[in-house]
Amino acid sequence: MKIGYVQFKPRFGDKAYNISKMVQMGEQLDADVIVFPELANTGYVFKHQKELEQLSEPMDGPSVQTMQELAIKKNALVTFGFAEHYNGSFYNSAAAITPDGQVRVYRKVHLFNEEKRFFRRGTEFFTFEWRETIFGMIICFDWMFPEAMRTLTLMGAQVILHPANLVLPYCQDAMITRCIENRVFEVTANRVGMERGLKFTGMSQITAPGGVVLHRGTKSKEEAVAVDIDPKQALEKRINRYNDLIKDRFPEAYRMN
Repeated sequence: MKIGYVQFKPRFGDKAYNISKMVQMGEQLDADVIVFPELANTGYVFKHQKELEQLSEPMDGPSVQTMQELAIKKNALVTFGFAEHYNGSFYNSAAAITPDGQVRVYRKVHLFNEEKRFFRRGTEFFTFEWRETIFGMIICFDWMFPEAMRTLTLMGAQVILHPANLVLPYCQDAMITRCIENRVFEVTANRVGMERGLKFTGMSQITAPGGVVLHRGTKSKEEAVAVDIDPKQALEKRINRYNDLIKDRFPEAYRMN
């Protein structure tokens, strides 16, 4: 299986440009799994609720429909972040779209900074199976909470899809630790550039079980990169003859007295 990311610079509010750019770069990428950044179709820095109301979409909106077409054309699993309008609320969401048309939406649980002004937090993590591989999703700041990837790992996830708009300098190195402690693959798709005074860190990353960095992107260039993996490697949780990262857990000790 080839898993990859598209790293680019969205233009805030220009959904036509952003979606066109995503399709263009995605079509050039030879991959079975393609991950785009967080809020990739709208840009990130909302200043007014009215902007969010105007730019958000339902899960069957035009952005998801266009990404469905890309998934079919590439015969790939496509994941991208978008501002979702659902049941009267707004969510920082990610859609995972398979070539057969299925759409699964994850709503960001851990909101960062001023996101709390605009978005409602999600309430659950989940996994899904595609091509005999179990996938999970997190969005950007979810990385800061070890419980997120551990929860997905305990649900059986082998590959974590991670759309992001990273501004803190820690995530890329932290994902090494997350893949050591969970023995999973992960794809962090970050964006580049400045937006309304906020600078993004780039350096999208693909990490393997054991914390092996298979690829780390540039800080500022738009790029599309994929690498070959064997998802079955994420099923092996032993680190030696005696220690298994999942079986050795002792939840009874992980409580506050």
